[in-house]
Amino acid sequence: MMKDEGPYVLEWVAHHMAVGFTDLVVFTNDCTDGTDLMLMRLEELGLARHRVNTIPDGIKPQPSALKHAQVDPEVGDSDWLLVFDADEFLCIRHGDGTLDDLIGAIEAEGGNGMVITWRIFGSGGVRDWSRDFVTEQYLMAAPPMWNKGWGVKTLFRFDPEVWKLGIHRPSMKNKVLDTDFPHGVKWLNGSGRPMEDYFKFRGWRSIVRTVGYDWAQMNHYAVKSADAYAMRKFRGNVNNKKDKYNADYWALQDRNEVRDDTMLRYSARRREIFEGLLTDPELNRLHHAALARAEARLAEVKATPDYAAFLAGLEEASAVPITQVSAKPPKERDPEKIAAKMSDVEKRVETKRAEEKRKPPEAREVQPLDSYVQGPVDMSAEPPMEWAQNHTVRLPADPRVFTPPALLSIIEGKFERNLARNLPKLITEFGTYVELGAGSGFLAAHLAQDRPDLRIHVQQSDPGGRLFIDRLFAANGLEQGERLVLSDAPAAEDPQALGALLATAAPACLVLGDDALSPDTLAQALKTSGRDAPPLLALTGRLWAARAAQLPAFERVLKAAGYVARLPLDPLVVAAYRTAAADMPE
Repeated sequence: MMKDEGPYVLEWVAHHMAVGFTDLVVFTNDCTDGTDLMLMRLEELGLARHRVNTIPDGIKPQPSALKHAQVDPEVGDSDWLLVFDADEFLCIRHGDGTLDDLIGAIEAEGGNGMVITWRIFGSGGVRDWSRDFVTEQYLMAAPPMWNKGWGVKTLFRFDPEVWKLGIHRPSMKNKVLDTDFPHGVKWLNGSGRPMEDYFKFRGWRSIVRTVGYDWAQMNHYAVKSADAYAMRKFRGNVNNKKDKYNADYWALQDRNEVRDDTMLRYSARRREIFEGLLTDPELNRLHHAALARAEARLAEVKATPDYAAFLAGLEEASAVPITQVSAKPPKERDPEKIAAKMSDVEKRVETKRAEEKRKPPEAREVQPLDSYVQGPVDMSAEPPMEWAQNHTVRLPADPRVFTPPALLSIIEGKFERNLARNLPKLITEFGTYVELGAGSGFLAAHLAQDRPDLRIHVQQSDPGGRLFIDRLFAANGLEQGERLVLSDAPAAEDPQALGALLATAAPACLVLGDDALSPDTLAQALKTSGRDAPPLLALTGRLWAARAAQLPAFERVLKAAGYVARLPLDPLVVAAYRTAAADMPE
C-alpha cells in the first residue's frame, strides 16, 4: 500500500526486483505526487501491477486494500506472498540474499512460511534531505533484542481459499480451522527455526522465544532524516492516523544503537536495476518530478515558524534512552471474545500450555534467563542510556549488550541479584577469580569493589565486549593492574589454551560464560591443567543460556573432576558447583 511515496518508489521496486520478487502489486490511494502515475507506467512496462484502492465509507485504506487484494487475480495466483509497505525493505541474510534461495531453505526445513521480524532503522543523525538511496543512507539500527521493534511480516505459501490476508500475517479461514489444514502449517522464524504453535492462530509480534534475524529481516525505515520526517508528517499517512508523526513516534523509531549494513550486499544489483528503470523517458520524468515536488514542499515547510520548534522536538526525542521509550499499547484484550474465537485446535494447544504451568516448580524444566545479546558487541555508536546502581556497581542499561528482561532488572537495581549477593561469600580469602567470556564484566567489577583481597582476571575474546568492560571498570573507578586484569581470551574451543590458563592462574573460582565452550573441551582442559580442579566453578552468562540442555554432560565432566555438589544459587542465572576441598561458609 502506498500514498505519496514518489521519491522512493523506484528504489523500492529496484530493490525488490534485486531480491527476486517476480510480481509486485501496489495499491494506492489519494496520491498527489505522481506515485500512482509511476506505478501505472511500471505496469505498462510489465514491471509491476498498479491498483486503485477504492475505499468504502468508514473503512481505513489498509484494510480496504487487503480486501481488494484478497480477490485480485494476480495476488491469488501467487505461489508465495508477502504483504508490506513502502517504508519496508526485505533484507535476506541467508545464502546469496535472493528470495529463491530463502524459499528453498524454508522448504528444506519442511516449512511453508516465514515470520520475518522488523528491524527498526533510525535517522543515523542525518538531518538534511538527500536523494541518495534510503537503503544506503541509513545503516544505524535498533539492537536485535529490542522488543518494542518486533512487529512482523509473513512470507508464506498462499491460497486465497484458505487464507485471509492481513497486514502482519494472514489468518486461516473459519472453514479450515477444525480440519487437518492447521496441522500442515509450519512457519519458521527469521532464523529458520520453527515458530510456536500459537502463532498459527494469533499474534503480530515476535517474542523473546521466537525472534530471529539470522536468515531474514524486514528493514523498517519509518523516520529517515529529520527533513524526510517533516515531509511525511505534513503529507499524512496511508491509514490517516491523526498526529502519528510526532516526537514520541520519532523517539520510538529513531533507534541508532548499532550498525547494520547488510543491505549493502544488494547495492550493485539494486543500482543497476534503478538506472535501467530511468532509461525509460516517462519514468525518468515522473521520478524527477516527484523529487522536485517533494523538495519544493520541504522548502515551504522549512519556511514556516513552527519548523525550528519541530526540529528541536526531534532532537530532544533522539536523546531519550531506549529504556525510556514507550510504545502505544495495543487495544486491551477481551478474554471472553478471544475464547469465543478460538478453534478447537488452538484450545488444545492452550490446554497443553496451561497443564505445564500447573506443574509444581520442581517438575518444570527451568529455562535460563538469556541476559546477553547474542553475537559480537557493537560499540561504534554512543547512544543515550540510563545508568543504575546494582549492588556495588553502576551499570548501564545498554541494549547493545543486554536483552530486554536484563535491562528491566538493571533499571530496578536487581541484575543477577542472587549471584551478586552470594558469590563474594564463597571465594576463599586472597584467592584468584577467573572469568572466561565475561559478558558485561559486572560480576568482576562487583567482586573488585566488595572483595579487595581477591586477584581478578577477566577474559573476553570479543573486542567490543572488552571495550564495554573496560568502560564499565573506568566508570566505577576501578583501575586495571596487577590485581584487576582484563585481557583477550584463549579460544574456548582450545582445551590446551584453557588448561594452560588454569595451570597459571590456579583460580579459587572459575566462572565460564563463553558459549563456545563444550563439555568435552572443559573435560580436557581440567585434565591437562596439571592442577586440582578450582574449588568453585560456575556456568553462567551466554554459556548457561545457550547450553543448559547439555547440563547432564557438563555435570558428568564435573563429577569426574571432583565436584560433589551444586550450590543453591538462582538457576535462571547460574549453575555453580563446589569440590570437596572447597571452604564453604557456614
